[in-house]
Amino acid sequence: MSEAVGEAVPAAQRGSWSSFLKSIASVSGDLSSLTAPPFILSPVSLTEFPAYWCEHPDVFAAIADAPDAEARALAVLKWFVTTLKGQYTSRNESMGSEKKLFYGTWPAPQANPAQGTTTLLVEQVSHHPPITAYVIENKSKGLRLTGHNAQKTSFSSGSIIVKQIGHAVLTVSSTTPPTEYLLTLPKLRIDGLWYGSPYIELTDSSHILGGGFSTSIEYKGKGYFSGKSHSFKAHVLPAAGTGGSGTEHIVEGTWHERSRFTKSSGGHAKQHVLVPGPEELFHDVTRDAKREVAAITGGADGDERGEFETRKLWAAVARGIREGDFETASREKSRIENEQRQRRRDEQAAGTVWALKHFEHAPSDPLYERLARIARPPLVPPTEDAYVFLENPPKTLV
Repeated sequence: MSEAVGEAVPAAQRGSWSSFLKSIASVSGDLSSLTAPPFILSPVSLTEFPAYWCEHPDVFAAIADAPDAEARALAVLKWFVTTLKGQYTSRNESMGSEKKLFYGTWPAPQANPAQGTTTLLVEQVSHHPPITAYVIENKSKGLRLTGHNAQKTSFSSGSIIVKQIGHAVLTVSSTTPPTEYLLTLPKLRIDGLWYGSPYIELTDSSHILGGGFSTSIEYKGKGYFSGKSHSFKAHVLPAAGTGGSGTEHIVEGTWHERSRFTKSSGGHAKQHVLVPGPEELFHDVTRDAKREVAAITGGADGDERGEFETRKLWAAVARGIREGDFETASREKSRIENEQRQRRRDEQAAGTVWALKHFEHAPSDPLYERLARIARPPLVPPTEDAYVFLENPPKTLV
């Protein structure tokens, strides 16, 4: 192992990497409190990760243009698959618990102004444990995605297992009545630890439920002896209890490259989502040119970026990682974390809690409970809390 690690891990970091591996191997519970060596940290803060959902705003906007419910269900699946590459192959493991905000904008392209502008607002709504809530909107298309995300991590058979806690709700208000979709999140398995080159595979399954259809997505990664990295298989069926029959779409492939229909019957929506070409492709992610965030702005109410805006807070850490100055990155990350720990101690001593700016806590999500029943088989309702986006946050919090 030492020879392989020597090729992948910077010389100055080999000691801390070995200590990190020993630490995770000795912990039987949640690994969230452990700090990873700085050379595998991402220069992008955890709070910015919802921006990966926005890197293909044209595919997101196309959901509103679907001519019927069947085509819309496939368009939502297509957009969801498109987001996976950026989320899970273009980033490294990132840890941290600093309180942060992030606002981003993806303007409509000049060549296609009807596509509309996509905006993103992210807030870390809890710092112990870290929970991120977000809202993504394309108002001209009548699209809004709201959700929250947290992680529980454990170590098993040489890999880190990450259970993603949370879900998202996509609302398409251009339909009458508005259509709502529940999106659940897959589990992650981080392999390659022993070589100092961690990479992510998605495991188990996730679901897209709503609009009269139920989509289940099974994830299969590369095993020790067989399989292809980043593989998935999606089943799109009429939702349970709707009485629909005869319509079934099966899409298979890899979520970072290409996927195709392996079965399509009973419906006509396939023609609306096919990628032109010699094969009957469902989607080719490699043909998509992702769009980076074009502007980082204040919120819709005009507030300026404060001390907790993510790029301002994370700037020294990001610079150290990008420049290979891991000593500075580690020192700055520790400084941020220590300051946040002190803030938590001060809050506890004063008997106060951190006031949320754009979201409010809710003990449950009735929409999740309703849409979970249309899955095949029905999903077990979540046990985690929910966060509701405030259309007009109290002025005292602005």
